[in-house]
Amino acid sequence: MYRLLPDSLQFPPVELADENGLLAYGGDVSAERVLAAYDQGIFPWFDEDSPPLWWSPDPRFVLFPENLIVSKSMRQVLRRKQFTFTVNHAFEQVIANCRHTPRRGQDGTWITPEIQDVYCELHRQGWAHSVEAWQGNTLVGGLYGLIYDRCFFGESMFTHVSNASKAAFITLVANLKRAEFVVIDCQVYTEHLESLGAQMIPRRMFQQLIKYYGRRIRVDLAAIFDPLCYQI
Repeated sequence: MYRLLPDSLQFPPVELADENGLLAYGGDVSAERVLAAYDQGIFPWFDEDSPPLWWSPDPRFVLFPENLIVSKSMRQVLRRKQFTFTVNHAFEQVIANCRHTPRRGQDGTWITPEIQDVYCELHRQGWAHSVEAWQGNTLVGGLYGLIYDRCFFGESMFTHVSNASKAAFITLVANLKRAEFVVIDCQVYTEHLESLGAQMIPRRMFQQLIKYYGRRIRVDLAAIFDPLCYQI
């Protein structure tokens, strides 16, 4: 495993990651380093008891927007308009909820105070975005991630009401498809996202996708987001 130097943003080639996808450790977790990592398909993932850990798994878990699967029950949820959706209205609340909401089978969270602070900074810079699900004036679910050009790099989601985050995610994916986004990076496998159409692809394929469609170009998600775009 490679140790990153605090005064350099350079990462080793992703092909040098171990069998679990762990590539390097150390360095700071600054906005500049996180952006440099995303340029190369690398992401931070660690807990408060670890140094910064940097990952590039092979295979990579992704969702192609055209492959989104929406169950009959979720179609009914969306048809009944149980939730309203916004973009970037409550980013700090979303990431705080992602950090503090208990998750089945997990004792803690990978969203450390350090991670929370840097992604809030990336939001202020226009790279990180949130989608919020509301019932009235109450935030009941949401998700956040980074956008480079036509790639969405998903980070985390939370829900306080059944189906809230799933409905927000489906609505986001429908908007990204409409805007001709190419791929949604889900990073590592979850059964939940597999049920929505996510799949494993070789790392080399993922690297090619972000090379051509994941250039460091800001996108105003709010400008392309229609909360009612999903067609039942």
